Amino acid sequence: MSIRNAAPALAAAALFGASTPFAKLLVGDVGPLLLAGLLYLGSGVGLSLLLGLRRMRPSAADERASLRIPKAEWPWLLGAVAFGGVLGPVFLLLGLTQTSGAAASLLLNIEGVFTAVIAWFVFKENADRQIVLGMLTIMGGGLLLSWAPGAASFSMGALLIVAACLCWAIDNNLTRKVSTNDAMLVAAIKGLIAGISNTSFALLSGDSLPGVSTLGACMAVGFLGYGLSLTLFVVALRGLGTARTGAYFSIAPLFGVAISFAIWPSMPGLLFWLAAALMAIGTWLHIRERHEHVHTHEPLEHSHRHRHDEHHQHSHDFAWDGVEPHSHPHQHVAMTHSHTHYPDIHHRHQHPKRRD
Repeated sequence: MSIRNAAPALAAAALFGASTPFAKLLVGDVGPLLLAGLLYLGSGVGLSLLLGLRRMRPSAADERASLRIPKAEWPWLLGAVAFGGVLGPVFLLLGLTQTSGAAASLLLNIEGVFTAVIAWFVFKENADRQIVLGMLTIMGGGLLLSWAPGAASFSMGALLIVAACLCWAIDNNLTRKVSTNDAMLVAAIKGLIAGISNTSFALLSGDSLPGVSTLGACMAVGFLGYGLSLTLFVVALRGLGTARTGAYFSIAPLFGVAISFAIWPSMPGLLFWLAAALMAIGTWLHIRERHEHVHTHEPLEHSHRHRHDEHHQHSHDFAWDGVEPHSHPHQHVAMTHSHTHYPDIHHRHQHPKRRD
């Protein structure tokens, strides 16, 4: 795997991690549930505006045709929104009222583990020893980064945070099922539905909207840290699969802590540097992966942005100006070959059990 393959997931982690300290600056002015709603709303509104600008471009005819979710995939998308955009934040906020911030930070690292376990055992995504070791190393760095002695004590608050992590892990795996669609469209729909839902819950609970400047700041942080981050996350799901994308995304706290040191200047402690080293090693293990074997592609029809590479040798039933990448419904015929690949949207095949 090259840096180019990993770049969308790493960029998504950086944007989301950076949003955490900036969101912390807003917590004193906005209630937690309302803040969660406004962040998602900023994501959905900002991405919707970008989609509108894309549709207005003269060269975007193929994009306009692709800005729809197939009817058969809506249950996956709505399930992802329900678990990740509604239930997850609610469980987290309930848990935060009964446990410390240190405990929450420590427990949130479980999301990456849940994401990988569901991907490997429920959706049968392939992973070799190197990928598993890399994921565990990254998660170990996350544990060190948020470690506080005695923080992870058993309590109802801790169980609620674990439930939030499980919801987000389910969200990640369900989102992969719709990742062939336009990534910005998927992220915009998730942001709008989750944002409207959580903001409505907050207002019905007695919260009131903040002033214009604070409202704008919430929406801006949500657009960058949630909207663009989620768009890149969906792109990564399309190219890397769920477990690998989840592992890269798990380094987000490292970016958040680094930016926190810049906002609230202080010298990073030993645990920060140990965590950074572990995350770097885990990322390196993933990047150096080379998975190659003879595999068979089953016949498949779908739509996504693509170039005419070895997996996209098809003709067009419409006038094509030769511009790539482009998007349109296309068919894949059965094909058997061997090359380096990852569990992307074209390589979701089964693997024979290894015999050591």
